[in-house]
Amino acid sequence: MFIYNFKVNGSKIFKYFFTGIVVLIICILIFVSIKLFVGAKNDRNISSCMPQNDISVISAKNYTNVLKAVHENIDDYVGVKIRFTGYIYRVLDLTDTQFILARDMMISSDFQYVIVGFLCEYENAQSFENETWVELTGEITKGNYHGDMPIVKVTDMKTVDKPSEEYVYPPDDTYIPTSGVL
Repeated sequence: MFIYNFKVNGSKIFKYFFTGIVVLIICILIFVSIKLFVGAKNDRNISSCMPQNDISVISAKNYTNVLKAVHENIDDYVGVKIRFTGYIYRVLDLTDTQFILARDMMISSDFQYVIVGFLCEYENAQSFENETWVELTGEITKGNYHGDMPIVKVTDMKTVDKPSEEYVYPPDDTYIPTSGVL
């Protein structure tokens, strides 16, 4: 009969255990950091789920999410073609070819709203009256209006009836700042 006698040194086991846990935590932190930075870097390179030549349609449901994303990342959206509906809104310092394709964004439950929209340029802009509802197709460019601003160069515009979803709502929890994805 053989008997093995092991001498257990409690302080050595604790040191090995503690060292192993610290090494494991450091490895996990390095792995998570790499995934985070590589993932963020790759998000900048994703252009869109659709080819860039297609036209992205902006609806009342995603209007403010898209508006916010484009304003925050102008350079990522330059060249993207969009189609959306709104009404003509002009302010005093716009040129004859400029207008804002606006929507009313509801900001409180007692029907208070603010006007939001894209600054647009169109050669025949003067042929459309203020508050006329239109559907336009255009391409996002980068311009200057009191600072860097996305400007939609309109390629096609036609009058439409006021939509049933007249109001839009602030960006929601599904808003994720991405580049080139509408």
